[in-house]
Amino acid sequence: MRVPLLALFGLAAAIASAKPLQVYILVGQSNMEGHARVETIDYIGEDPATAPLLKRMLGPDGKPATAKNVWISYYTGIGEKNGEGFGPLTTGYGSRQDPAKDGGKIGPEYTFGLAMERAGNGPVLLIKAAWGGKSLNYDFRPPSAGPYLRTARDVETDKNPLANAGHYYRLMLAHAKQVLANPGRVCPAYDPKEGYELAGFIWLQGFNDMVDGNLYPRRPKGEAGQRFAPYSDYLSAFIRDVRKDLGAPKLPFVIGVMGVGGKDPGSEDNLAFREAMAAPAALPEFKGNVIAVRTAPFWDEKLGAIQDKKEKVRQMSYELRTKGKRSANADGKMTEAQQKAYLKDFEAKLISPEEAALLKRGASNAGYHYLGCAKTFALMGEAFAEANLQIRAGQK
Repeated sequence: MRVPLLALFGLAAAIASAKPLQVYILVGQSNMEGHARVETIDYIGEDPATAPLLKRMLGPDGKPATAKNVWISYYTGIGEKNGEGFGPLTTGYGSRQDPAKDGGKIGPEYTFGLAMERAGNGPVLLIKAAWGGKSLNYDFRPPSAGPYLRTARDVETDKNPLANAGHYYRLMLAHAKQVLANPGRVCPAYDPKEGYELAGFIWLQGFNDMVDGNLYPRRPKGEAGQRFAPYSDYLSAFIRDVRKDLGAPKLPFVIGVMGVGGKDPGSEDNLAFREAMAAPAALPEFKGNVIAVRTAPFWDEKLGAIQDKKEKVRQMSYELRTKGKRSANADGKMTEAQQKAYLKDFEAKLISPEEAALLKRGASNAGYHYLGCAKTFALMGEAFAEANLQIRAGQK
């Protein structure tokens, strides 16, 4: 039975010591980075169901709050230019071009940290390591998964990437250990006498594996469920290895199950991948210490429908430019000005001014980044916190 979030907060506060530093590690690819621009936060208050969530995110001045008892160390980068940003938890710790500078975005870390602060278990440290476009089968490949199996494409292009397999697993682990070697550098509330407790690990990844047709070859219709079985094995190995390498055999582990596209992602393979992501939580060895959180319910269906229309406009623009056979410019006689006028009229008939305004308020990125919708990322963060607290309550 699902325990209400507020009840879990109260239970956690009553049964856990307030003294040791509570450490949570958040890892994944671009959606763990977080691509929701801060400007979309106000949209959360437009829905009566999530208006209370917005209130929990705001300070006395009506602006997004800065946590008083939560600190974050965020390791990220582009290519090999990795670096760290750290300080009190606030907005801006989403995707960053410069690791040390506020990126103007949030990911799930923001409401996750605020929720853990409300739980009242003492000072909190978030260690976040995330990079865009990274797979589990290669980039985060855990040691016990064995050698990376070269794909047909690797062989065809004469690439041999074996040496770099697991590179981001090692980067993530090295950063976590570096921070834990001296938590006071990031978290001034850390008391060496009380030490710290590894309290949870949050995993939000999956898109690159989901679209990899080389390592996960497509199956005939009706057999999609078998296609991503290796991902389940890799993730199970990842959980075991993380716990072993951090010396925390029962570390609470939360799997953020891929949910882009919401209730109807339009693909049997997408649905099959979700099941493969969730599968490790059902293994007997992970009973009571691993929870899979479905993120599809947090997808904003209204914004998604409008974004689908925007995609049709984008496709029409492409058809006009390339003289597509089914486009109004099939004969190639339309001038650039005529194409712009046609496209403007096409969009006006497809998307109302109200819909355009709604999309602007609530979305700030593409569908594979959950539309860059702060409402979605905020709901995910709270759900991950709830699941983590549920595991800890059961362990206590």
